[in-house]
Amino acid sequence: MISARPSAKVRRSEIIAQRRRGFRAARQATTVASNRDIAKAKKKKAKRQESVIETLKTVFWAVLIALIVRTFAYEPFSIPSGSMLPGLLVGDYLFVSKFSYGYSRYSFPWSPNLFSGRILAGTPERGDVVVFRLPSDPKVDYIKRVIGLPGDTVQVKAGRLYINGKMVERRRVGQVVVYEQEETTGRYVERLYQLYMEMLPEGPAGKGGRQHRIYERSDNEFGSDNTPEYVVPPGHYFMMGDNRDNSCDSRFSATYNPTGPSGQRCAQVVGYVPFENFVGRAEFLFFSTDGSAELWEVWKWPFAIRYSRLLTGVR
Repeated sequence: MISARPSAKVRRSEIIAQRRRGFRAARQATTVASNRDIAKAKKKKAKRQESVIETLKTVFWAVLIALIVRTFAYEPFSIPSGSMLPGLLVGDYLFVSKFSYGYSRYSFPWSPNLFSGRILAGTPERGDVVVFRLPSDPKVDYIKRVIGLPGDTVQVKAGRLYINGKMVERRRVGQVVVYEQEETTGRYVERLYQLYMEMLPEGPAGKGGRQHRIYERSDNEFGSDNTPEYVVPPGHYFMMGDNRDNSCDSRFSATYNPTGPSGQRCAQVVGYVPFENFVGRAEFLFFSTDGSAELWEVWKWPFAIRYSRLLTGVR
């Protein structure tokens, strides 16, 4: 028998068909693999986007919670000068309670002019240590002690404080040499101070009347130790620093800011402080540094912290 052999043309057709089937299968495999890679890439991208969104959500809620706490509960402040020595030192960091006196425009970030006065107002007591906005420049924060309440008369005569015509009792407890920055000139000087315990009288409601320590260089310092008699108007308070001879406070106003023998005077007068300007009451220290370590000197940080002052109350 004669076997039939496929012609060359038929063989070429079969080879071409096989190659096409192989190419088709390879393309399908490549497409499947490519689709898998695309799916994986999409999943990774989705995960990254989800991670970014979660991070943004976390940051948003953290910032929102911080703003709420700062606005309605506690706000941190630092002590930049020695006007509240000996109780508060330069480098102290403290929390101020915002709810103690209620809320005004100065309770909120950027002080928006949303309303006037205070809401949920509490009553300040004589002797409270208060952070307030400077009446002559509301962008500036000051910290002083409440000395005069609305309706009080306040005067300093020969270095002694008088409230409503009565001399405030004080008791000498020692003396100390202080290296400090003058609030009037900005210079650093070394001075001998007398340390007293001052006993403030109670307010009309029988509150206040606390004891606190004060510094006095002498009882005859120019400007600060002999003042006019002040009558505190309604809705205002008379504030003084505990470092009596190195404090620009309510003793100095637009009508009384004398220039001392060496040209020193308060660059920013205070006068009576409106209740609306109160930010909050100083409560306790959460950190304190003596300033011996710069921010980048990490190895010095443990030695610059005043550990004994951490978490102490403001009195």
